[in-house]
Amino acid sequence: MSKSNTQFQGIITYPITPFLPNGEIDLKTLNQLIEQLISNGSHAIAPLGSTGESAYLNDEEWTEVAQTSIKAVAKRLPVIVGVSDLTTANAVKRAKIAEKAGADAIMVLPVSYWKLSNDEIFSHYAKIADAVSLPIMVYNNPATSGIDMSPEFIVQMFKSIDNVTMVKESTGDIQRMHKIRLLANNELPFYNGSNPLALEAFAAGASGWCTAAPNIIPQWPMKLYQAFQNNDLPLARDLFYKQLPLLEFILKGGLPTTIKAGLKLKGLNVGSPRLPLQPLDEAGTKKLETLLESLHKTQ
Repeated sequence: MSKSNTQFQGIITYPITPFLPNGEIDLKTLNQLIEQLISNGSHAIAPLGSTGESAYLNDEEWTEVAQTSIKAVAKRLPVIVGVSDLTTANAVKRAKIAEKAGADAIMVLPVSYWKLSNDEIFSHYAKIADAVSLPIMVYNNPATSGIDMSPEFIVQMFKSIDNVTMVKESTGDIQRMHKIRLLANNELPFYNGSNPLALEAFAAGASGWCTAAPNIIPQWPMKLYQAFQNNDLPLARDLFYKQLPLLEFILKGGLPTTIKAGLKLKGLNVGSPRLPLQPLDEAGTKKLETLLESLHKTQ
């Protein structure tokens, strides 16, 4: 596989997974949401990330969301399916399902109960890579996975495993992005996974921004990316700092919880997060509404 042929650019949007009142997946609303994300300018769709509550879905539900999302996108944009599981066997199984359904890439988040060594993490990725021909985005998010991969280790996997072609860095440490770029001689595309770091990440050379924000403020991330494409740093700064309060709010409040509340405020009822996650409380909902209204007035 040619590493140069597996890059994705721009705003990679994570849709939520909508639920019906009886707890089942709301496939009709999922299709509607993906259609909105495409029409609003997303450059790629990434179902089954943290925002999509993948950790709270059983195998049948996970497969249903993956297949439905890929079918809904219908090759109009790249689809990067999130693959995470405690066991390598089930991660491999999900990677194969994503490949068969027509995914363009997979984003692999290693999840740990016991602390994993680098050798164990490497083996996890290598076995997934052996099972599919899809490009793999290494996803480093210690806040949700319990695993923190160093820039040196990530670059080692990039150099050693053919399918590993990208990395999403979500620690919120801009120096890691600079280090990844330097260690890989600018050959490893990296993507920002920390919303409040979007400005610095693009300035550092990030190929894209993986975010749930376009679910509720579709134009703002797109305009920020375009400003960087146009080398208009003053405009990029202005756009970023206007949306920063909302970006910080949705991150601190939990992405499934805040994004679902935001969609409801915008007229799309996608159900509540799956227990033990709770819906956004009244005070939080009012704060979110104020933030959305403020951005709408300045758009």
